[in-house]
Amino acid sequence: MKTPMPMLKHSLVMAISLVIGAAAPGSAAESGARHDDFYTIGEMNKASIVMLQEKGIVPKPLAAKIAKGIAEVIAEGDQPGAKRPNDYLIVEARLTALAGPDASRVHSGRSRQDMLSTTERMKLREGLLNIFESLNSSRDKLQTLASKHIETIIPAYTHGVQAQPTTLAHYLLALAASLERDGERLRQAYTRINLSPLGAAALGTSSFAIDRARLAALLGFDGIVENSYDANHVSPAETNTEFASALAISALAIGHFVQDIQTQYHNPLPWFTLQEGRLTGISSIMPQKRNPMALERVRTLCSMVIGDAQTTFFMAHNSTTGMFDYRFAAQTLQAAEKASSMYKLFGDLLDNLVINRDRALAEVEADYSTMTEVADILQREANVPFRIGHHFASELTNYGRARGKRPTEIPYEEAVRIYKEVAGEKLPLTESRFRESMSPQYMVFGSRGRGGPQSEEVTRMLADHRQRLGADGEWVKERRTRLEDASATLQREFTQLASTASN
Repeated sequence: MKTPMPMLKHSLVMAISLVIGAAAPGSAAESGARHDDFYTIGEMNKASIVMLQEKGIVPKPLAAKIAKGIAEVIAEGDQPGAKRPNDYLIVEARLTALAGPDASRVHSGRSRQDMLSTTERMKLREGLLNIFESLNSSRDKLQTLASKHIETIIPAYTHGVQAQPTTLAHYLLALAASLERDGERLRQAYTRINLSPLGAAALGTSSFAIDRARLAALLGFDGIVENSYDANHVSPAETNTEFASALAISALAIGHFVQDIQTQYHNPLPWFTLQEGRLTGISSIMPQKRNPMALERVRTLCSMVIGDAQTTFFMAHNSTTGMFDYRFAAQTLQAAEKASSMYKLFGDLLDNLVINRDRALAEVEADYSTMTEVADILQREANVPFRIGHHFASELTNYGRARGKRPTEIPYEEAVRIYKEVAGEKLPLTESRFRESMSPQYMVFGSRGRGGPQSEEVTRMLADHRQRLGADGEWVKERRTRLEDASATLQREFTQLASTASN
């Protein structure tokens, strides 16, 4: 029995609508979900048939018939539980079964080589935008925490030893600067990733007058990888390793931060810990012990991101051009997924940090990390050569430590005596000025250098970070909007073509 014409028309509209719906607002493209190979094959088929018809390589009536078949293949694959092949030849076999042998003309001027390269770049750009948003979320939390601790004095360490006092905000903004550079690396990587190889064919293009720029625009790319050999066989190694490298560098900084907190747990009276709850756990045998398990999880994720990134490099290493070893983005995207988890858990750490301001200050005051300022003030106010002031401050430290005294407990008379032994003259500081020179507050908030821990500089840097984070948020939005606009254009052109198919 013949199917009534209205029913056929309805089926076609439904098939095309399902395809359109795949990239509509609220779809995977907008929510950050990852698309599979079947999806990218469908997008390339739609772009190719639109371009081939525009260029006259495939006559419009036939192109419309092929477009209708493409829509039906995609609609079938979008059904719950349906198979979604990741091999183009399997998809093509189904397409020709629906639309006839001539449907294979959608592959004019193409190869599975350039289709693979295009698929991997589409997945990489999608993964990069998702990870960029995760990174921005972490940066936002980091900056918010820093804004609350502009005047919180903490000890800072070099070589694992307390070195000088600073503020928690100053320390956190150093990490914020690192994550900001991670964002810059990802933006730069995106400009190279979001170039289209499609139309390069196997490696030397073809005798068809393929409009590669049109294909690129329909698929949301910002341009093409010009050299067709480069498109498939040289650049893939770079796009994968560049993205992976940016993730690995980011994992280094977060790993350092985690270790800084972990070190505090060695101290019976830490000043930098995690709030008890879901990020910590009580030992099963030692009731007094609070294990900062989340720190270990973040550190493990950092190591796994770096490991996956290294695997990406190893896959690209020692291989001739044209091999598949380095062309798949799976390992890089695996690193990206772990990096996303890393950023999320890192954000949870920031939300659950407990900062004991009094303990941090006591830690500073218990040691001699302000001695640099003693030497500086002697040079600045009494014209004492720095090395003489340095020697005096060092001897002052030896005296205090040998007697178990804090800097503030050293008698002024002893300071005068020690200076006389070092410099051969009277200490050119009054007692009040001598005491002030050893004050953490004086040293920290009296800093004058650009980028230092003084409140004015930290406040300025924080405002700059906020501004740049806002710009990075807009950058992601703009890229997503461009992709959505390109997708909408492709859907419109494809739908218009498919709707002209005769039944």
